[in-house]
Amino acid sequence: MPALLALGWLCGGGRLAAQQRPRPAAAKTAAPKASDAQIETAIRAKFAKSKINADRFQVRVQGGVATIEGKTDVLQHKGVATRLAKTGGAVAVNNHIEVSDAARQKAAGNLEQGRRRVQIKRGDARSDPRGTPATSR
Repeated sequence: MPALLALGWLCGGGRLAAQQRPRPAAAKTAAPKASDAQIETAIRAKFAKSKINADRFQVRVQGGVATIEGKTDVLQHKGVATRLAKTGGAVAVNNHIEVSDAARQKAAGNLEQGRRRVQIKRGDARSDPRGTPATSR
């Protein structure tokens, strides 16, 4: 009996073989739960409910993978479109939305303004947009 326990101890890597947890099955590629037409309809409905104009983008679904094409003047629309497609049931998303140069420049300008705001340290004099000198608190 002690020999069996020792053998079980050695084979189990420190635990008895009966106490080992079952190993998870090998990961399989995710298969779509709905048909391509159902996924495409769900994505179009999500676009229609959101602030994104659904008419600007073409959506195709093949094998559960959504492909989105179109143009936009708002940088955030590209990310929102991807999230809406994924929540609409797509297994993966190929986002081919083109963002206009004006939208890219506007985003870069906003980012630069944000960086300047962050660089102001507590106690530093701040400029007042009304033209009056800044006062200490």
